[in-house]
Amino acid sequence: MPRRPLRLRTAEADAEVRAGLDRIRAEFSVSGAFPPAALAEAAASAPPLNGRADLRDVPFFTLDPPGSLDLDQAMHLERRGSGHRVRYAIADVAGFVRPGGALDAEARARGVTLYLPDASSPLHPRPLSEGTASLLPGRERPAVAWTIDIDDAGRITGVDVRRALVRSRDRLDYATARRGDGDPRITLLGEIGERLIAAEAARGGVSLPLPEQEVVHAGGGWALKLRGDLATEAWNAQISLLTGRAAARLMLDGGVGLLRTMPPAPAEAVERLRLAARALGVSWPGDASYGDIVRALDPALPRHAAFLHDAAGLMRGAGYTAFDGAPPEHAAHAAVAAPYAHVTAPIRRLADRYATEVCLALAADRPVPQWAREALPHLPEAMQRALRRGADIDHACVDLVEALLLRDHVGDVFDAVVVDVNGDRTGGRVQLVAPPVFGRCDGEGLPLGEQVRVRLEEADPARRRVRFSRAS
Repeated sequence: MPRRPLRLRTAEADAEVRAGLDRIRAEFSVSGAFPPAALAEAAASAPPLNGRADLRDVPFFTLDPPGSLDLDQAMHLERRGSGHRVRYAIADVAGFVRPGGALDAEARARGVTLYLPDASSPLHPRPLSEGTASLLPGRERPAVAWTIDIDDAGRITGVDVRRALVRSRDRLDYATARRGDGDPRITLLGEIGERLIAAEAARGGVSLPLPEQEVVHAGGGWALKLRGDLATEAWNAQISLLTGRAAARLMLDGGVGLLRTMPPAPAEAVERLRLAARALGVSWPGDASYGDIVRALDPALPRHAAFLHDAAGLMRGAGYTAFDGAPPEHAAHAAVAAPYAHVTAPIRRLADRYATEVCLALAADRPVPQWAREALPHLPEAMQRALRRGADIDHACVDLVEALLLRDHVGDVFDAVVVDVNGDRTGGRVQLVAPPVFGRCDGEGLPLGEQVRVRLEEADPARRRVRFSRAS
């Protein structure tokens, strides 16, 4: 069994990874260069700055993955009595994109920014997405500024949204911004984040603490890692969720908008999960909710990891719901346990530009622009298609690197955890302890949630497939 983390280090391996990524781009029709007309519009676009709130003296900062340049959001946080005030500046992409123009058409066709390990395919041209629209530090930028007040229980007590002019002060990243490092901004983010997480739990919301596989290029080679469960990421996500909840309330009160929705898990699915908990030895008291159980688990423990993979099956059916008039019958997002909307990532996600424009109009008590209103019914399908393609590309990239990493280890035996078992008990799915590879495993009677030894039977980069069998 390999004792060191596997990494593709040679020039030949690098070329194989890049060639495989190029094949994935071709297979999924990942867009390349922008049409000249769209590039020309992006280069010439300049949002009007008159009539904006001047927030350039507010010391906003950004918090993103290391190296990011397409910065959608900047925040400023402060205590107010026993509660907090959150200012969240969002890139004003609508100011750069002419409705019905070439850039608008290209963005509609793309839907989202697609991220591959070696390069991204942006929703908007880089001079805009990583330049004139991005909330880079030290630059004056047009933005949509949300001001949200919360009380000591994390409840929203006041909301304001308007166009503004901002200047971010610092660009922080998840890897270096940690609570306790002496930065008062991160201390405040931790206070607010934990308060909002507690409020989410009280509402019945839930976030699965499952680290995600990620392909990385570092240290002279390609490798797989599990993207960590950094507290700063969770806190930052809560600021975005808070803003999305405020936006959804504006839309529902105003009778028009675009919500991000997810139905509650069917009762029979929850009951099946209870049976899985019993089989795995995970305690589930009768009065505890599904969310209560998930929050108490440690994904580093094999039985808990298996349960969490089962629990992911309950988080299905997320989509977009457009409405104009009566509110939709099912307006909530089950994981958020409240109505919620996407408004915080317009550089990288098409729907946010339209939803933000709706919110600006409703907050100012003026009509929603016709271009935004007319687009709403068409956005759910377009966004689902774009997000599905993005997820398929992510999986394909991980599968490719998994197969390349293990190609020379066919026949080797690895330690693994059984995270799923087929209904007919003839096999299942395992996660290696190291490297963090998931794969199909043949063999009867796989013990769900337990550590086993597995033999690598197949690692085929061309088919992006890895397969194991249980070792005796």
